[in-house]
Amino acid sequence: MSRQPRAWQRMLSGRRLDLLDPTPVDIEIEDIAHGLAFVARWNGQTAGDWPYSVAEHSLLVEEIFSRLNPGIATRWKLAALLHDAPEYVIGDMISPVKAAVGPGYGALDDRLAAAVHLRFGLPTVLPAAIKKEIKRADRISAWLEAVQIAGFSRAEADRFFGAPDERITGRQKIRLRAPVEVRAEFIHRHATLLSDLPT
Repeated sequence: MSRQPRAWQRMLSGRRLDLLDPTPVDIEIEDIAHGLAFVARWNGQTAGDWPYSVAEHSLLVEEIFSRLNPGIATRWKLAALLHDAPEYVIGDMISPVKAAVGPGYGALDDRLAAAVHLRFGLPTVLPAAIKKEIKRADRISAWLEAVQIAGFSRAEADRFFGAPDERITGRQKIRLRAPVEVRAEFIHRHATLLSDLPT
């Protein structure tokens, strides 16, 4: 009798998360924050004494998203904060590698995102308009990261990510911090957004 290969990961919270069939009950924000604080964006190819983490990127995307959409409902700010949450267990891949891996990576990402969304009271699939605005904030964040810490020229960043509105990027500085600091801020921001949700 052949055994099924193991598809779960033991989390620090003690949860056992099945990566192929994740359930909301096995999702904990502390696990997400911890994992994202230790996952480096740009495959770690960034200037500075700390890697630029997906947790730091997620905080920036939520900040930009909120600035671009004043008065937007808190639940969508939460969705922006959690937009890369699946990467706490599957890691971050630069876009060219994701394309080369094919649709399997996207399907895995979608299943994990749906479980995360259910866990925190969001729809499994976000409305198209919200997804578009989160992607817009994500691209602005990528542009800022590219020119400030990832070695891109402005022209190169404009070509790959689109030239952003200077009113959004003008004074924004990329922060590099120890994982413990970023993890704590991510958890705090998540708690703040949850407490602001209507009951």
